[in-house]
Amino acid sequence: MTRSPRPAPAVTAAHRYCETVTGLEARNFSYGIRLLPTPKRHAMSALYAFSRRVDDIGDGTLPSEVKEARLKECRILLERIRAGEITEDCTDPVALALADAARAFPIPVDALDELVDGVLMDVHGRRYHTWDDLRDYCRCVAGAVGRLSLGVFGTVAGAPDADRAAQRANTLGLALQLTNILRDLREDARNGRTYLPAEELRRFGCQDGFRAAAPLPGADFTGLMRFQVRRARDLFADGLRLLPLLDRRSGACVAAMAGIYHRLLDHIAADPAAVLRGRVSLPPAQKALVAVRGLTGLDARRAARGYPA
Repeated sequence: MTRSPRPAPAVTAAHRYCETVTGLEARNFSYGIRLLPTPKRHAMSALYAFSRRVDDIGDGTLPSEVKEARLKECRILLERIRAGEITEDCTDPVALALADAARAFPIPVDALDELVDGVLMDVHGRRYHTWDDLRDYCRCVAGAVGRLSLGVFGTVAGAPDADRAAQRANTLGLALQLTNILRDLREDARNGRTYLPAEELRRFGCQDGFRAAAPLPGADFTGLMRFQVRRARDLFADGLRLLPLLDRRSGACVAAMAGIYHRLLDHIAADPAAVLRGRVSLPPAQKALVAVRGLTGLDARRAARGYPA
């Protein structure tokens, strides 16, 4: 049996840098990818570190024209990765790690361009009038990440419905992003952003926003949240059917990450106004329980039978 060549020290250091970024900035995400073998964990950390860079540009306080220029630089970097122009003497650890991951796995790098498209929507202050509008945004910023992750995970040889894996990964990304939107409702409002569809806000009398720590008089905030929770649960139910198409450790990783967000959704459903009082989160013990469920394969088996995980 021949051994794979050891990566250059610079590449190893680049992957360590990306893992550090992931551990510090995305605890829910890093909790899941711990379950992966090292090469896949490195690739997922590289994808996250690049995505974090793009998100930080969009969320920062720089003028819009500066943000657009920096996002253009991100696109140029992706072009260089596609062209195979990133070499070991590159001083950008994220670029070096991402280029190495793109060589090792069939990652659809074009999906990272979609992520940039989504962040540009934030930079331009786009509002979403219908669910179709918001779904387009979620597809860019989260569905694309699902499809990128699938490039790292791969599917089990001979798995039925493997041709639908990308669609289910995309749908699961939408479920995670909608849960994020509900959790961060007040924080986004403070930053002048409203993601929920305008026509649905009007339907529930919530068009005046979410800047207060309690629902505004006359608003059916609970009705709005329950409506969105049902939508997110439907997305989870479809997206989690991806699990049986993955190998055990990749399925455990996805089950852990999705399971954490599914539990967050349960907390929001139980107390919708909690998102106006502060950031809803899970204690470490619950996250550990979700990870254990993923490792047992229980969630994958339930998804295969069409039950929610």
